[in-house]
Amino acid sequence: MKKNVLKFGLFLMILVGMGSCKNKERDLADQRISELETYVDSLKTVSAEDRQANWDRISEDFEIKKTNANDALSSLDEDVKPTSQAKIDASNAKYDEYKVIALTNLEAEPVLDNIAQPVKASPSQVLRDRLFGAGKIGNDMSFAWVNKDNILSVYDNFYQSYKDNKANFTREDYDEIKLMYEALDSRKNTVEKEGLSSEDNGKIASIKFKLAPMFKANRIGAKSRENQEAKE
Repeated sequence: MKKNVLKFGLFLMILVGMGSCKNKERDLADQRISELETYVDSLKTVSAEDRQANWDRISEDFEIKKTNANDALSSLDEDVKPTSQAKIDASNAKYDEYKVIALTNLEAEPVLDNIAQPVKASPSQVLRDRLFGAGKIGNDMSFAWVNKDNILSVYDNFYQSYKDNKANFTREDYDEIKLMYEALDSRKNTVEKEGLSSEDNGKIASIKFKLAPMFKANRIGAKSRENQEAKE
């Protein structure tokens, strides 16, 4: 009897563990797909001229987020894949609309020296767009659009974009990221007074806990890498 109880307990633990893994896979897929949707939706806030001028960078960021979403989707069970796939397909369709317009305009763009060409965004703006979405943050680093309902997704998208691109950041980029991160934290202090839920606040605290040591180590690594390159 005791052996049967032990076997049943072990079997139950295995089932719980399997269920937990499935939930994590579903949560990751939802998160990656949300990042893709958020990024594509953010493109509508950018003028056609700016999208055209910065299309190479937009295309690169989109491909990273699309790949992440597709990779996460592949781990899901077949019964839940269709709904998630539909969200990815919808984002791809929206992106393709922007792509057609941008590439068509680029092909028709005159190359005469006396014709003003679109001005590309500054490196700082490219960095802001990469971490928070195209056109979300300007030189004033205002996070007025962040509220109690979306602040968790803003922190989460920032963290995921940071992880995806950290190998390409320079020491100057890290200084800029630090300023943006501090500005977002300042906005969080305001949002907390506007009804931020304790659950979302706890999840944000978890993200900040993971990010702090990573940021410190990565910035030191960038400094060492640049010093080494300067010696060569």
